[in-house]
Amino acid sequence: MYSLRSVDVMSCAKMMGAIHGCLGLILLPIFLLAGVTTLMSGQDSASLSGAVMLFFAILAPIFYGAMGFVVGALMAWVYNLVARRIGGMKLELKPVAANAQSNLGLI
Repeated sequence: MYSLRSVDVMSCAKMMGAIHGCLGLILLPIFLLAGVTTLMSGQDSASLSGAVMLFFAILAPIFYGAMGFVVGALMAWVYNLVARRIGGMKLELKPVAANAQSNLGLI
């Protein structure tokens, strides 16, 4: 049994930023579709909301990535503070053979 006592704040922040940026890419087609559909509706009042949706489509991955970076850094920092006082998470690690393939078949 091993105990995770500390997490590198910057590595956690970078990983969380990258993961949340990719999640923002999932929202990109939804915002694009909503923006284009609104713009194509032909209503004059809908042109502003369509443009805003297209703007959100561009900013969603950037915003999600930045917020993931900030929240990931904050959470790693808080984990390190709490782990010092009450101990880290207990992990049970299993060694894997060097030539074994993963479940995904990527190795």
